Formats: sequence, C-alpha cells, structure tokens
Amino acid sequence: MYDGVVAVTGKANKAARLSVAPMMDWTDRNCRYLHRLLSSETLLYTEMVTAPALVRGGALHLLEYNDAEHPVALQLGGSDPEELARAARIGADAGYDEINLNCGCPSDRVQSGTFGAVLMKDPMRVAECVAAMGEAVNVDVTVKCRIGVDAQEPRDVLPAFLDQIRTAGCERVTIHARKAWLQGLSPKENRDIPPLDYDLVHQMKADFPDLHISLNGGVTSLDEATAHLDAGLDGVMIGRAAYHQPTDILSEADTRIFKTGTARDPIAIVRQMVPYVERHIANGGRLHQITRHMLGLFAGRPGARAWRRALSEGAVHDGAGPEVMLQALDRVAPLAEV
Repeated sequence: MYDGVVAVTGKANKAARLSVAPMMDWTDRNCRYLHRLLSSETLLYTEMVTAPALVRGGALHLLEYNDAEHPVALQLGGSDPEELARAARIGADAGYDEINLNCGCPSDRVQSGTFGAVLMKDPMRVAECVAAMGEAVNVDVTVKCRIGVDAQEPRDVLPAFLDQIRTAGCERVTIHARKAWLQGLSPKENRDIPPLDYDLVHQMKADFPDLHISLNGGVTSLDEATAHLDAGLDGVMIGRAAYHQPTDILSEADTRIFKTGTARDPIAIVRQMVPYVERHIANGGRLHQITRHMLGLFAGRPGARAWRRALSEGAVHDGAGPEVMLQALDRVAPLAEV
C-alpha cells in the first residue's frame, strides 16, 4: 500500500460539490492559482497528464503546482493498470488530493493511445485500472466518463460501466452528459453537438445512491449548478464557462455552493495576483503565460473590452511585468466601480 504524502481525508470529496473541469492547454498551474483566489472551496483539476509521460518519460515538471491550489486533483490518461498505478503513486507523492482517470476525452491522439473516451467500450479494463490505482494510493481515485460512445445505448452501457468501477473501488464519478463520437466529430464538436442527457445522469444517482455523482457538460451558471444539486446530484463540474467567465462562476461559489466565506471582487483579485506574477517572471516566466487566463475576469462588466485589449496587446512584449496588468486595471476599475 501507498505510504507517501497523504492529502487531507475527505477534502477533495467535499470540494467536489463544485469543480472546474480539466481542460487541455487551459487549466495549467497559472490558471488554477487564479481560480483559487476566486474560490477557496472549489475543486480544481490539472490538465490531463498521460501515465506514460510520468512513468516512462519522467516528466515530473507536469506535476508542479502551488500549495495554495489545494484542494487540487491530478487527472491521468492511460489504459495500462500497472502503469497507471505507478503514475498515481507519483501524483500522490507530489501531494495531489485526488487522482482522476480520464474516460471521456475523444481526441484522435488519446484514442491512438487506447485511453480517454474509448475506454467506455472496455469497462472491465477501466475497473482493473481503478483497482490498481486504488491499491497504490491513499487518496481518492475517481473517474470522469461520458454517457457512452458511438452507437452505444447510454441507458444500457452507463449503468454497467458504473457498476464495474464501483465494484473496483471507485466511489466518486463525474459524468459528462453527452455521448462521444470517436469518428466523424472533432473534440470541439464533441463538446457541443451530441445532445445533453441530464435526466440520465440524475437517474444514475437514483440507481447508484452510494456513488458520489457529479454532472458535467453545458452548465454555464451557478444557478444551473444549484438546480442540479438541489435535485439530488452530489456535485457539478463546470468547464468552459468557468474559464471564460471565471468571476461569474467562481467569485460567489464559496457563499452560494459551499455556504462559507465571502464573494470575491475581481479588482482585488488582480491586485492579489501581482506577487505571483513577480515570482513567475523572476523565475524566467513571461507575463502572458498568466494573463491569458485572466482575460475573462470582467466578462459582461463595464470595461471588459478595454481590459482584454490592454492585456492582449501589452503582455506579450519582452520585459512585460505586472505594471501592464495594473495599467489594464486602471482602464476597467473606474467603470466597474460605478
């Protein structure tokens, strides 16, 4: 059994009431730090990291994070139980609060590695992976999946899939309420075109009351998230809306979803980012690596366009520092405070 660093018991389970989805090229450590300033409680996920990259490639830099990000989960991609178990242990040793197995990504690159959404066709292998990972670590091992793929009938395959992973020891699952079409649709189209089936996810909660079930897909507001929670689901995972409108989704998450803390002011958040930006640049980073995640902070608010333009134009220059961010804030703050 695992005997390395152990995360706070139950911390991720509680935080999963609301989570930000793992999103490739988006939810990196800079993005997660910003999101943590907006919400102390919401569960944050890494981008998907492949087990081979960690186990065979030694790419431990992919696991770097700031301690302030907790509770934070590592999402792994893979299909070999032994390799996933080794990767899970590496992630747990790094201090992650949860290890999540990706069974939902439909991209060609992921399919060629026989993992992601294609694993929906092999629930027995998923169960073997979950069991091996669970034996390797003392943090939660969870699964993120689709309701089915290609010609599968979700009302038949999803219950069987959940039964297999539950038997293997998985107690928490996030269900993207769309099918994935592995041929004919791009990953982007797979996020929009297959119809959502929220009713099926709610039915799975009724059929598997002992499973912690979160819903993912198409949720764009805290009002919608609250409605799903009030209807009996254990959690809601929000993706693109949390990234493009982080203030709308996260600044009131603690008060509305977790019944704690206070709402966060995006103007104050920008100023709180200054020390983080200074450290990042001092360590050889560039401003735009952080500010690209901040473009939506004022979405829907007065001055949002001026904010985006100032950051987009100023942050890419050599030597750009936090003054660019603060000058952009000068354009939006007087309007936002009216």
